[in-house]
Amino acid sequence: MTTKEKYRRLVQTQEMVIFLEPWWLDIVCGKENWDVVIIEEAGALAAAFPYCMRRKYGFTWLFQPPLTPRLGPWLSPSEGKYASQFSRQKKKMALLVEQLPDFDYFCQNFNHQVTNWLPFYWKGFHQTTYYTYLFDDLSNINKIWNGFQNTVRTDIRKAQKKTTVKSDLDIDSFIDIYEFTFRRQNLSLPYTRDFIRTLDNACDKYGRRKIFYAQDEKKRIHAAIYLVWDKTSAYYLMGGGNPELRKSGATSLLIWEAIKFSSQVTRNFDFEGSMIEPIERFFRSFGAKQVPYFHISSMNRRTKLLFSIRALLRDSWSLL
Repeated sequence: MTTKEKYRRLVQTQEMVIFLEPWWLDIVCGKENWDVVIIEEAGALAAAFPYCMRRKYGFTWLFQPPLTPRLGPWLSPSEGKYASQFSRQKKKMALLVEQLPDFDYFCQNFNHQVTNWLPFYWKGFHQTTYYTYLFDDLSNINKIWNGFQNTVRTDIRKAQKKTTVKSDLDIDSFIDIYEFTFRRQNLSLPYTRDFIRTLDNACDKYGRRKIFYAQDEKKRIHAAIYLVWDKTSAYYLMGGGNPELRKSGATSLLIWEAIKFSSQVTRNFDFEGSMIEPIERFFRSFGAKQVPYFHISSMNRRTKLLFSIRALLRDSWSLL
């Protein structure tokens, strides 16, 4: 049995982050473009570390796949004194790192539950701290509502008067709305429509997604958000709004509806970022807890040289 086959069996018995599940990795990486290193103890998997891999121009890249906010290692739960747990965790992490294939460049965003990256530091990896906002207890919806800033509650009430929240939007119509987010910044959609459709088909097949949208009496869609979830948490994966209708408060209303829905299917709600200041300020206004997570990276000498040459060429062209 291959390590991937063992990992697929493991996922069937554990509460795993959706982004670590094999069917998700099959799509965002490609079935042949991801693998996993594992540790076995007493015939059972004690740790696993999936990764996406791409080989191009003689370089090997272990990378963060698109539309996948977090990856990172999975470690089996352990009991005992904290120091003993920490020692076992350190040993497992070190063994996982040692098993990674040779690479020129590595980068992953670790799930926020991974709080110890020291074994990677000791192996020469680098870390940047990112932040998300998280409701870690959805059992008291009224408490969550009361924690919203007044401006958020005002926007929600305003949007409730102007729009109706629905959840029967087809994926292509959602992508149209999602694309507004990038057009507003003079950017192109960073993924192909086919890629989003394929991911959506799988999420729908496994019963792990819901699209919320707000529509007014004129059938205009003000905003839409795309929610995915696992047994532990729901994740605000994608969202967008009509720039001509941005002041309707529809996005705040949709997030509120998504939070209420999430309380019925899982335990947490994760806003999934952002490090972009206006988005961070908006997410923070809902009163969720700021939670750090790690971006882990490493590159060898020739990759550093490649990046330096690219930067030099870019700076040179800018002077012409």
